[in-house]
Amino acid sequence: MPTVGIVMDTDADLQIMKQAAEILEQFNVDYEISIMSAHRSPDRVREYATQAVERGLKVIVAGAGGAAHLPGIIAAMTPLPVIGVPIKKENLDGLDSLYSIVQMPAGVPVATVSINGGRNAGILAAQIVSIFDASVRERIVTYKKNLAEEVAEKGALLEKIGYKEYLSRKEVK
Repeated sequence: MPTVGIVMDTDADLQIMKQAAEILEQFNVDYEISIMSAHRSPDRVREYATQAVERGLKVIVAGAGGAAHLPGIIAAMTPLPVIGVPIKKENLDGLDSLYSIVQMPAGVPVATVSINGGRNAGILAAQIVSIFDASVRERIVTYKKNLAEEVAEKGALLEKIGYKEYLSRKEVK
């Protein structure tokens, strides 16, 4: 049974939202993923949000661009934590989406990640799940340890070979 719901306004957002799915797969967290629009399919959004708890979801990741109402509408209709992912569209570099999601009224919070931050949304969702699932918590601890090791390795290499050689190696890849 999925514990995380991933939803988005349109299939055009899938390239960003798949990042949340990929990280949840890495942490072995069950999820479901779908498309629904606060404006074009409001009944579907209402049904999804109001039935999320009884279906076993623990957190919802919602991506939206432009006016970006999907995360806020879902947050208004469910007691579950909602993570909003502002999606960059052609206009305004995603700032319109960011402002729409992050500026929620008092009483209807939406945790908001960076513009096009699907990966971070997946990590945050897994961290929420880790509150009640120790195996997920262990995988997150390992993931963060690996991140620290990767940074240390890059730092040591940069110090050893200098920035010019380091950058030339990165450009070859």
